[in-house]
Amino acid sequence: MKKIFLILTATLALGISSCSKYLDQVPDDVLTIDDIFKSKVNTDKFLANVYSSLPNENQERYTNTAHSGVFTAASDEAVYTWTFPYSTQLNASTWAKTDGNISTWWSNYYKGVRNAGYFIQQIDGANALEVPELTKKYYKAEARALRAMFYFFLVRMYGPVLILGEDPVDLNTPLSDLQYSRSHIDTCINYIANELDKAYEELDYTPFNGEIGRVTKGACKAFKVQALMLAASPLYNGNANYTDFKNVDGTPLVNTTYDANKWKRAADAAKAFIDEFVTTQGTYALFRDNNADPYMAAYLACRNVHLVEWNQEWIYGRSKSESYLRYDRMGKHVGAPSEQQGGGSLGATQTMVDAFYMANGLPITDPASGYQATGFTSFRAPFDNTTRSTYNQWINREPRFYVSITYNKSLWLYGSNVITDMEFSGNSGKSKSTSDVSPTGYIPRKAVPQTETRRGAPYLRLANIYLDYVEALNEYDPGNADILTYLNLIRTRAGVSGFGTGVVPVPAGPAAMREAIRTERRIELAFENARFFDTRRWLIAENTNNGPIWGMNMNADGAAFYTPTISSTRTFRKDRDYLFPIPNNETLLNQNLVQNPNW
Repeated sequence: MKKIFLILTATLALGISSCSKYLDQVPDDVLTIDDIFKSKVNTDKFLANVYSSLPNENQERYTNTAHSGVFTAASDEAVYTWTFPYSTQLNASTWAKTDGNISTWWSNYYKGVRNAGYFIQQIDGANALEVPELTKKYYKAEARALRAMFYFFLVRMYGPVLILGEDPVDLNTPLSDLQYSRSHIDTCINYIANELDKAYEELDYTPFNGEIGRVTKGACKAFKVQALMLAASPLYNGNANYTDFKNVDGTPLVNTTYDANKWKRAADAAKAFIDEFVTTQGTYALFRDNNADPYMAAYLACRNVHLVEWNQEWIYGRSKSESYLRYDRMGKHVGAPSEQQGGGSLGATQTMVDAFYMANGLPITDPASGYQATGFTSFRAPFDNTTRSTYNQWINREPRFYVSITYNKSLWLYGSNVITDMEFSGNSGKSKSTSDVSPTGYIPRKAVPQTETRRGAPYLRLANIYLDYVEALNEYDPGNADILTYLNLIRTRAGVSGFGTGVVPVPAGPAAMREAIRTERRIELAFENARFFDTRRWLIAENTNNGPIWGMNMNADGAAFYTPTISSTRTFRKDRDYLFPIPNNETLLNQNLVQNPNW
């Protein structure tokens, strides 16, 4: 059998009942396997299809259409008003191993793994007149890196997974012969890291042919850091709850004994990245913006690092993808021009709002911060053109607060006179809509573009690596001077005093520093799909994702609007919800594929 869809939409090694039966349905005009690598055009299309399995996180309301996740609205950062996003099921702990979303993620990433593996096996035999040897080398390395990234995405969601290895699986192999077992978490992480190292050796610092979105050396090393950070974290490093997490033959899948050296390995990888790509090569740098006012310069830098596509801070991202981000993060604005009207249905939580520092760099819980819980003040926000009566909780906050949060009666970013009024009778309130409205009285505004066009979105930027480095270093070598150095680089760019400067003291001891680093990470990476996984790898989601979600009183006008109100209540089952379930059909078809604990 030589026929195959060019994009291999269903030729997975797992999850289909009969490869032979499926392929027999292919029409006669479909390209054969041999034809694909005779032409550079077809070879390019095949590799482009491998890239297509990368997730589009700007479409998380529709998780089944773009391989996107649920990672903002299913974290303690935000919540959708709408019930159809899959985050609703996670937040109520009503998700199930039989859900289509669960199988879609699993199948998509294994499709990427399978297609990348096949490409790696076949590209050396491509027509040399059409595909030169140098091109083959780069393409093969890109496919290798992508395969490792797909495995990372799988491990991040499902835990230890099936490593299919290098041996090709014939497309006509009966499923009953594909009885793979899950690999130990360390085996998975080591495989990902080693494959990324191999790809790194063959790639360049810039994308092949200058085509934005292609994998580079930097992307390989950055994702390696992410994998090693996951392995070092409490979820997989000394987690006694997984003592009975084993394969069918009794082989353990997770370490239940803590190993501090895993943090060293992650810290070393992050430092090596910084030394090579920042210090030596100058490939990446924290994004900066110029303004005579340092506070305004910080605000612009933290805002525009997301709006200026592929700036020097972006390490890797998805190129030019469809997005609903603007609609979901813009108020309804009834009466405004149509281009300034959105749904505003993604609501930031009060706990996320409270996490941001005051302008002096202190948390709102510090008596010296100047935070006021009640009352109003005439205040001009950095995005505004005038002063406005503003609830005191929202005045004199750090620049990242104003980058990230639309609060009641604040000026919208792109309409000179459009005010977002979320009170019951306001232009973005519940009297105007019961669905296209914030559930909390806050809306994330971070990364919202001026127009809803196809645009790039970063998976990783340099700030991630700095925060990875200081976190790992604090666990392995607390007191190392680099912790304050790189943590304060993030804070200084954000326009707040560094630890040990101004009125901000240095956290006293590793435990206090751990919390400071986690808070900094929460703020700097807010609404960037990091918090969801951070709370899980730190084993704190049972606290952060349980209980009430607070916000403003969306059923009131005037002073009553500012009454703290529960918008919803979440449930997180700590015995099972740290990992996504393996799709039920997969465990039924593969008797060696054990399910995740308590699913």
